Parts: sequence; C-alpha cells; structure tokens
Amino acid sequence: MSAFKGLSPIRYGGREVWPLIEGGKGVAATNHMSSGAWAAAGGIGTVSAVNADSYDPTGKIIPQVYTQLTRRERHEQLIRYGIDGAVEQVRRAYELASGKGAININVLWEMGGAQPILEGVLEKTRGLVAGVTCGAGMPYKLAEIAARYAVNYLPIVSSGRAFRALWKRAYHKVPELLGAVVYEDPWLAGGHNGLSNAEDPKKPEDPYPRVKVLRDVMRAEGVPDSVPIVMAGGVWFLREWDNWIDNPELGSIAFQFGTRPLLTQESPIPQAWKDHLRTLEPGDVLLHRFSPTGFYSSAVRNPFLRALEARSERQIPYSKVSAGEHTVQLDVGVKGKNFWVTPADRDRARTWYGAGFTHALRTPDDTIVFVTTAERGEIQQDQKDCMGCLSHCGFSSWKDHDDYTTGRLADPRSFCIQKTLQDIAHGGPIDENLMFAGHAAYRFKQDPFYSNNFTPTVKQLVDRILTGD
Repeated sequence: MSAFKGLSPIRYGGREVWPLIEGGKGVAATNHMSSGAWAAAGGIGTVSAVNADSYDPTGKIIPQVYTQLTRRERHEQLIRYGIDGAVEQVRRAYELASGKGAININVLWEMGGAQPILEGVLEKTRGLVAGVTCGAGMPYKLAEIAARYAVNYLPIVSSGRAFRALWKRAYHKVPELLGAVVYEDPWLAGGHNGLSNAEDPKKPEDPYPRVKVLRDVMRAEGVPDSVPIVMAGGVWFLREWDNWIDNPELGSIAFQFGTRPLLTQESPIPQAWKDHLRTLEPGDVLLHRFSPTGFYSSAVRNPFLRALEARSERQIPYSKVSAGEHTVQLDVGVKGKNFWVTPADRDRARTWYGAGFTHALRTPDDTIVFVTTAERGEIQQDQKDCMGCLSHCGFSSWKDHDDYTTGRLADPRSFCIQKTLQDIAHGGPIDENLMFAGHAAYRFKQDPFYSNNFTPTVKQLVDRILTGD
C-alpha cells in the first residue's frame, strides 16, 4: 500500500520492512500475539523478554511462583522463568509473522539477570530474532552479546551524550550490527526512561534538537546516516512528524509506537486496562520517580500511584541527635528516642498518627514516612518475598551480583515492581497496580479511529498509521 509522504521501507533483518517499530513493554504487555501481528503487517514487532509468560500443555499461562527460601535461589528461578518465557514468546511470534516483517526482543539492562537471560534466549532462538532493543541503564555489553549471536542491537538512549559513552567504550567494536539507535523521549514515553539529573522533569524539551544532536554525535563517530534513529515517545499521527521524514539533517528516521498497540485486538493486556485507556485526559499520565530502579518512569496516575505520592508527602527528615532545627524528639510512630525533628514536623507527625498512619518507617535518606498498619505489613512482606527482578532494587536493597545487597536501607517509599506488573498484566485490579502508559494516551479518547469503542486489529492499526493517521 502507499504510505504517508512516501514513507519508504528500510532494510532490516535481511528484508524490507516498514520503519514502524512496536515498542516492547514488560511485564507481559507485549507478547507473541501483538509482536507477531505487527511483523505480519510489515513492521518490526517486539517481544518483551522481561519475565515473559510460558504456557502449560493446555495453553494456560504458567504462574510464576517462587517457593525458594532465599532471595538468591528465587532469583535463579526468575532467570529460568525469564528464559523459558521469552523463548516461547519468540517462537510463537515468529510463526505468526509468517516470514513477514521482523521480530525483535526487548530487555531492560537493569532487570535482574539481564545478561544470562538475554544470552539464554538468543541461544535458543537462533535465526528467529532479528535484533535486540535494550535500555533502562547503560548496556555496554549489548554489542558484544549481539556479535556472538549475529543479531542486530538497538540501544535505547535519551541523549547524544549517552550514545557517545556507549559507542566509545564498546559499540565501536561492532559497528556492522548497529541496527538503529532508539531515541526515547523522557518526557513523553511510557515506562522507564533516561531522564538525567541535569534535566528538569517538569520542563519538557523539544525532541527535534535533541535528535539532531544525537545524529551529529553518530556522524562524528562514523555511523552512517543509513542507520536509523527511532523516535520513541509521543508518536501518534505520522503527519505530525512530516518534517522528520526525508530530512537531511536527521538522516534515516523510524518511528516506535508503544502506547497505541495497547488498544488492539491482539494486545494481551486485560480488558479493564484497555477500557481505562479510553477514559484518560491530558495530564493523567505522571512522570515520577517511585520506581525501585531509581529511574524516572511514566504511568497512569491511578489510586496506586496517588497512594505512593501521598506516602512520600507524609515524610519528615530526622536526626539521631539534637542538631540545628531538630530540637524536639518524635513521640509517635517510632520506638526509642533517637528521632529528633523540628517542632513543626512533630506536629505534622502527630496529625498523621491521629489519622491512622501509626507507623514510621525509615528511608535511606534520613527521613521517615508514616504508613498504616496494613501498609507496613504489605511493604515488609513484599521486601521479604523479593525474587531479585532487578540488578539493583531500591525497595528491597537487593543486588544481583557480588554480595547480593546494595548496602543501603530498603526504601519504603517505593514498591515491588515485579509483583504489581505481573498482577495488572494478568487481570489484577487496575486501581491497585502500576499501569504504564505514554503521555499521549489521552488521545485514545480524542482520536475518531477509536470512536464507538472500536478496537482495531494490529493490521488495521498499522494500515491506519501508514496513512498518516
């Protein structure tokens, strides 16, 4: 079919594909059904290899249950689940694609066991995976791993500076397999992003000059313009990006869609999640820093996220001795007398205590947060049940190597991300779990394509995107 403004196919994975990439979303929000269909429509489908689902002989999803006694043993089980699930998803996606498009896999470098999972999956899916997208950290080893398995690698970055660091340290050794560089806009994309401490989360920056800087860095390092930059985050209508296409300043450009594929017939997310996407208004997606990864991320501002906001607002700094303005001893929510606070903060703490927030929990930053008895019980149980799903977890103080601890106090202002993402992906209450989405999700309600509760197939969505809409 004809494409918007003559959008041209690109060579990838040994064949021509549309420069349209399905954003990989874990846990289990992008699986074989969606990615296989996206590839079958001529694009690049992306299987999420983040704790992907496996199936029993009857086709039912195998629950990921952790009965081992220690975190390290549970972590090893998580790696087994991760490899088995991703391999199954890739095989099914490849079959659904029927030789069209291409299948990528997506991993988070900060997920627990990222390297053994990636290597395990690629070893068992030789010839099926065209490339690996990888972000959430600085995946210096990505190129080396890709070379061993003869697949493309597509690093996800949010700045030219990040790409330069990756290239100079490692990627320059494997230039021929650099399939693309994904620019993920930290103010627009859903899920985790690469917003740095030098950038203001409340002051979004125009992506065009940032992508232009990224291309300039790539050119300076000898990367040809034929290697696409993939614009990810906030992409809805291609007609809104017409000045990016065939633009000599930017070189080859492709587009990634993460949020729009959530609302398709093949999308594996539960119906309640799909239905809620249709109700969102501008501002209903929050860029926040509650994730135990320590990264900024964007999700729907539902009661789960609002509760985390409220918890952090019930927070006061303290000293172990009388010092400066900390002249009074806290007398509610704590045991012992070594909690010195300001008189005003003691009054606030007494108010929270009277409202039922009767337990004060210490954070790694010399503050305490006030929670209910039920919240304390859930926080402590989730920390105890940690299965090591991250390389470094702020919530549980787990680390997936060396001595298996970050050495920092576990942070009660965060949450168990594996628990909540598994729950919402498999039908858990949408108000009680983290619901990732991009900041353009409000457009489901505005876009006439979705009127009268229409839910397209992936093929219908890709065809629509190719028209410019």
